[in-house]
Amino acid sequence: MLAGAMGAFYLTFVAVLLSGIAARDQVTIAALTRAQGQRFGVLVVALVLAGATSAFAAYAAAQMLSTVPVPARPILAAIALGLAGLESLILSPRANPKEPTHSLGALAIVLLAHQVTDAARFTLFGLAVGMGAPLAAGLGGGLAGVVLTAGAWAFPRALVSPRIRIARRIVGGLLLLVAITMFFRVRGIL
Repeated sequence: MLAGAMGAFYLTFVAVLLSGIAARDQVTIAALTRAQGQRFGVLVVALVLAGATSAFAAYAAAQMLSTVPVPARPILAAIALGLAGLESLILSPRANPKEPTHSLGALAIVLLAHQVTDAARFTLFGLAVGMGAPLAAGLGGGLAGVVLTAGAWAFPRALVSPRIRIARRIVGGLLLLVAITMFFRVRGIL
């Protein structure tokens, strides 16, 4: 039991870390930090929201585990990972916001909108459902979200590189491939 929870924790940590590279929330935090300097308030708001949205994804996964039949769980996990891959491939974050705001409330709304529908939270949800361990996956994904957020604030210039955006597309493609493979395997095609 403990080994399964630790596996879910570590796998979700790594998967969310990879799927969150150069995400919309990270790019927003980095752009504000480049424009305004390293404001402590921006870091606090971003960290709180990263934890809250990760907790929400884990809670949603726990609710799904209690209602979705066991045979349907891998399909739900594949759909969530597929959405994560599509989000990484299709939605390209804007490098610099048009009007960087000094309002932490406005920043919180923007980050919340980004994080609720981003690849990292879809990945967390999918792995929590697929592995049947929402608490462990939520903790791993939440820790990865905190690392990503703190990294964007601490190293804002790193997210300007075109290479990081290419890495995001590659991870998105891999997530989509994993999702398709999972779906075909559950359906007995592979």
